[in-house]
Amino acid sequence: MTGSRDPSTRRRGGAGSVAAAGATYSDEDLIRIALALAAEAPTTGDVPVGAVVLASSGQIIGEGRNAREATGDPTAHAEIVALRAAAVALGGWNLGGCTVAVTVEPCTMCAGAIGAARADRVVFGCWEPKTGAAGSLWDVLRDRRLTHRVEVRGGVLEGECAGLVGDFFADRRG
Repeated sequence: MTGSRDPSTRRRGGAGSVAAAGATYSDEDLIRIALALAAEAPTTGDVPVGAVVLASSGQIIGEGRNAREATGDPTAHAEIVALRAAAVALGGWNLGGCTVAVTVEPCTMCAGAIGAARADRVVFGCWEPKTGAAGSLWDVLRDRRLTHRVEVRGGVLEGECAGLVGDFFADRRG
């Protein structure tokens, strides 16, 4: 792992936590951080999906986990929560140069928000064949008809990400 996940180098403060300056994160590191966030979601009854936004400076500027059940907000997907925190951290909506890492392939709402925020890259863990909009069901992020296209890398730590979601639903079915 190339990025430090030592708590002394990261300020934990919820969705707007910021990584230590100079840290270098691989895509796998980012997904591992998102997995840790996702693991917190079931405590509120939410599906375990986590996301982080990495600025071009190498700092994590946004973190999120699914919070629809916790907040009653239908838009509180992990990606949206992380994008909002990143926009606050940067002082504006344009996330050009940023990478969004999420444990599950973004849905159409989240893919649209990522594109609207002008993020450069999306890295995700497991594919979502029922609702995925980064290559499974749709490919919103790379649609040539849109004014902004996003680089996509899927399948990063796919087994771990799929396992977390699968276990959640298996437990709910009982």
